[in-house]
Amino acid sequence: MQLQRQSWGSKIGVILAVAGSAIGLGNFLRFPVQAVKNGGGAFIIPYLISFLLLGIPLMWIEWTLGRFGGGFGHGTAPGMFHNIANKNRFIKYFGVIGIFGPIAIFTYYTYIESWLLGYSIFSITGKLAACQDQTSMVAFLQGYQGLEKNGFFSSLVPAYIFFILTFGINLITVAGGIQKGIERVCKYGLPVLFVLGIVLMIRVLTLSPMYVEHPDWTPIAGLGFLWNPDFSSLLDAKVWLAAAGQIFFTLSVGIGVILTYASYLTKNDDVILSGLTAAATNEWVEIVLGGSIAVTSAFLFFGPAGIKDVAGSGAFNLGFVAMPLALNHIPYGSVFGFFWFFLLFIAGVTSSISLAQPAIAFLEDEFNLDRKKAVKIFAAVTFVLCNMTVFLLGKGFLDEFDFWGGTFALVLFGTIEAILFSWVFGIDKAWDEMHAGSDITLPRFYRFIIKYITPTFLVVILVSWFLREAKDVILMKNVPDEMVPFIIFARFILFALFVAIAYLVHIAWKQKEKKT
Repeated sequence: MQLQRQSWGSKIGVILAVAGSAIGLGNFLRFPVQAVKNGGGAFIIPYLISFLLLGIPLMWIEWTLGRFGGGFGHGTAPGMFHNIANKNRFIKYFGVIGIFGPIAIFTYYTYIESWLLGYSIFSITGKLAACQDQTSMVAFLQGYQGLEKNGFFSSLVPAYIFFILTFGINLITVAGGIQKGIERVCKYGLPVLFVLGIVLMIRVLTLSPMYVEHPDWTPIAGLGFLWNPDFSSLLDAKVWLAAAGQIFFTLSVGIGVILTYASYLTKNDDVILSGLTAAATNEWVEIVLGGSIAVTSAFLFFGPAGIKDVAGSGAFNLGFVAMPLALNHIPYGSVFGFFWFFLLFIAGVTSSISLAQPAIAFLEDEFNLDRKKAVKIFAAVTFVLCNMTVFLLGKGFLDEFDFWGGTFALVLFGTIEAILFSWVFGIDKAWDEMHAGSDITLPRFYRFIIKYITPTFLVVILVSWFLREAKDVILMKNVPDEMVPFIIFARFILFALFVAIAYLVHIAWKQKEKKT
């Protein structure tokens, strides 16, 4: 007997869930760094163009495909692709990427998320306040990660305890189901995130000159540093690629998550307005909050030259080194530090639970497993994979999983989605399906964008990568010799995961063929 599929409890619930999936660490850590490194305010120009030509169309494509596939009892890409391609025998295997990507990202994202829970505790208890310079703050982070033993941490035990707690929070949430788990957490978590973000933004922008390191390093100057454009950067192709990549990260498109979330909608639920609302909420958080808090506060204490060094050293250093160090120098810094890290932890949870859902939905829908069994299988597999990231963090595992699962797979899957939606499903049928139950009608020029511009944009990104970087990445030319065996092992694990999912897709459809 086929189990009845779950559904969302309210329209605001699904909007907040999709927004929660998109609002994550990239909004507060990755976006400010990308903006600083790629021309400041000029970065917003390719960023907004990518949002209009790439992000929004893909968002609508995924909402529409998800709702369409959910009508046939499919919550993941293999089943959805199978139906829109007139049940072609092979198309469904392209959908494997939409399950593989979220699992790969979940395995390292959850561990990073656990750092935020730990740092929330370290901030409010005053342990982090012992770090008064950049060297000690970096040592604190590396000690916590187990990359070196120092006076802050003598082992990986504290980090592992917070990882177990975070992993458990994720499993308990997804085990509660769509309404009582995911929707409930997002409906309560996002408002808390908004409040904490606004409080931090106001505090940073109203800091008295007596608390900054230099009289010219004011909050207004910090905003100017971030937003004043360097228009010459617009001639650099890397800036445009960076902007497009940020849109993928920030909207959670190309992952497969939105497909699954939208599959729990009913036929007449509005996907155009709901998708636009979720995207707009995410952009507000990213540009207004993310663009105001981390970079401005770091600018106040490190100045224009120092902040470029911080941004260039990676997103982790901005969030885990520069930001807490700045907050340590203001009154009630431990409280605001807690706000900062707990805000990021909430953002991490609303994203990671969405990453868990595609694999769980696949087991439920295609193998008719109940929720508890599906969650247990997912937990067993991802716990093993997560531990590889925990214990092999310094061996390149996180970066390797992030690239193949969180970067390459996103662009590849987004390209496949865009082509199948417009050219296999057909733009006429797709346009009608998109507008079913819609409260608004899209301008006709978006037909042209969805059919031609978005797929072309994505193909150009892929081809550019293959021509410029693929050979070096595949041959590991920039990998230190001592790390090569670990990178090979990480790639073997990723390949085995992909093959295992493809085999499960094969088995699922074999069973369906026998029943029919």
